Amino acid sequence: MKEWMAVAPNAQPACGAVGALVSVNDFVGQEVRILGPQEPITTGKYRFRYYPTPQLSHGWDSGVLFEETGRTLFSSDLFHQDGECAPLSHSIVIDRCRETLANYQAGPLAGYVPYTPNTDLILQGLASLKPKTVAAMHGSCFSGDCSQSLLDLGVIMKELLSRPFYKLGA
Repeated sequence: MKEWMAVAPNAQPACGAVGALVSVNDFVGQEVRILGPQEPITTGKYRFRYYPTPQLSHGWDSGVLFEETGRTLFSSDLFHQDGECAPLSHSIVIDRCRETLANYQAGPLAGYVPYTPNTDLILQGLASLKPKTVAAMHGSCFSGDCSQSLLDLGVIMKELLSRPFYKLGA
């Protein structure tokens, strides 16, 4: 992050409050802009909103951006898909996502994505944005019925991730 700031010294890093407190301020070496829920960010051509998604997909500092002009949800690790994937898919990606989560849950990456009582509420809220495209960090981006895919993801997560994957003690 410091290298990016050296290239673009007038840029202002931005993230959620928890991200700023636990890591991003340290990465940048200065105070960052803390985004409130649904706070807009404009770049001139595009308008984004920040949506905190604690524990979804990983940590308590998780969040996503929704670009309102083209209706693109930058979904972080939601819809994670392993293997070779096309950059953009117009067909459903949820099956590849299910396979990845099932494989992770059966191995050392179990618990990679936690399922909490808030998971469905967060996914329902993201679905209500009616995104046209989901920009996945790992795997194909998806253009199609993104709202339904977000709701389907909640069903898959509940099925795969709400089961215990280890037992402590004797």
